[in-house]
Amino acid sequence: MTSQSQNNMIQEAIRAQKTREFFAAYPENPKAYAEDANQKGLEVFQKQLNQNFSLGAPENHSHWVGEEVSPYMMVGLGIRYPQYETQLLIDRAKNAWSAWKNTTVDERGSILTDALNRVSNRFFEIAYATMHTTGQSFVMSFQASGPHANDRAMEVISLATEELNRFENTVDWVKPMGKFDLKIHKTFQAIPRGISLVIGCSTFPTWNTVPGLFASLMGGNPVIVKPHPKSVLPIAIVIEEIRAALKNAGQDENLVQMAADTIDNPLTKELAQHKDVKLIDYTGGSAFGDYIEALPGKITFTEKAGVNSVILDSVADAQAVFGNLAFSTCLYSGQMCTAPQNIFVPSNGIKTADGHLTFDEVVAGICGAVKALVENPKMGPYTLGAVQNDLTVKRVDEAKTKTTVALDSLTVVHPEFHDARMKSPVVMVTDAADTAVWMHECFGPALFVVKTESSAQSLELAARAATELGAITCLCYSTDTNFCKQTTETMNAAFTPVSFNFTGAAFVNQHAAFSDFHVSGGNPSGNAGFTTPEYVNRRFVWVGNRYL
Repeated sequence: MTSQSQNNMIQEAIRAQKTREFFAAYPENPKAYAEDANQKGLEVFQKQLNQNFSLGAPENHSHWVGEEVSPYMMVGLGIRYPQYETQLLIDRAKNAWSAWKNTTVDERGSILTDALNRVSNRFFEIAYATMHTTGQSFVMSFQASGPHANDRAMEVISLATEELNRFENTVDWVKPMGKFDLKIHKTFQAIPRGISLVIGCSTFPTWNTVPGLFASLMGGNPVIVKPHPKSVLPIAIVIEEIRAALKNAGQDENLVQMAADTIDNPLTKELAQHKDVKLIDYTGGSAFGDYIEALPGKITFTEKAGVNSVILDSVADAQAVFGNLAFSTCLYSGQMCTAPQNIFVPSNGIKTADGHLTFDEVVAGICGAVKALVENPKMGPYTLGAVQNDLTVKRVDEAKTKTTVALDSLTVVHPEFHDARMKSPVVMVTDAADTAVWMHECFGPALFVVKTESSAQSLELAARAATELGAITCLCYSTDTNFCKQTTETMNAAFTPVSFNFTGAAFVNQHAAFSDFHVSGGNPSGNAGFTTPEYVNRRFVWVGNRYL
């Protein structure tokens, strides 16, 4: 792709993130790519098993580490990555920084767009890497770690291009003083803050990592990526291509480095606490996220845990609603930060276009829809995917002992991977007063139907959960315009976006690049969001100089 083509892509992205209209720089349909790309990607992935993945820089590493296990095959991938001493990573980042911070914004954008295009040539390889480290289905792995992640990165490139070009670089300033003019030559420059640390998560190793990675690079900062030890390969491939694009442009590859570690001997705190690390992006649990946010002298961008709510007030088509909720719950076995967890239903039931449904009938409808999807051999296994971590299964099993189980996890066998770690959603019923059951995040295939006194209390509890625990999404079903307006005002006051009356192909889990903000940054689910001006602006500082 030529420099002009790269610039055109950035300009299209700028237009899209302004208008918030649909835009996809990279097609999400696997069929849009070369006919043999899937097979080639699978073959490359298979050749990487039980090999060293050097990222083109094997020298001076302390040793090789790797402990990824496929949730489908339930065997280790055997891929090892070079581990480096923290100070060596810091020193390399500093050395690479000098040239990059003096590179123009347009040059940075061109190089990073080239990197994304290089990554797009490896989408299928990345898909298999994601599938066998996270447990996502193949299609979800392809879309989330490939085109959707690239789109989020392109969104950051476009926004940073705008923000970094907001002011003129120079001006001959003239102030009339009566008998003479005061003339001062002024220059304005965005100064990068310093080394950036991006801490990845195990379930979405690229989608959640590339926004911070590309935002810091566009801001002129060197980046060290610390992936989750159980999900390294997908982001390692991305990093390899970024380094290739940097090298091709005459830049130091060590502008982007990977800090591989292990569960038992993590490097995260050592890196995060280093005095030269100024920026930290983090995705993961709230406890460690709180620690990151509390580190002195750091600028942090976090996405932590939250409790997402569904408010059932009244519906036009109950079966369509139950089907939509079932898919949102089953998608990747609920291992998404946007997945619904608590469904608030009034004790006297809900109104529908076909008559009244009692509370028990609503519960039965939800359970029936989940069961029908899970037991569908063409949809169930591929929608559920596999569970990434044993702890997720244990967490849900523990929750079952504290409530009434309306639908237990069903036996699901993946047709291609009989040993896959699979668990369909458990639907549990509880009372609004029993906050010990539902007033906390239960990440994974768990759904709580919470009996409330009224729709008003449902809204009150959803807002309380968002305010106290955080929420990234909220789904409301109501045919009452006034209640929808009240829900908007109440949940937005808790800095939580609301999706209304989703059925069909619209799902609350899915956030679109260039249009949907991901995490508001206003409640405990995280202090930053993809992608607003603050997400890039806080990575550099404007400084003006004056010359008489």
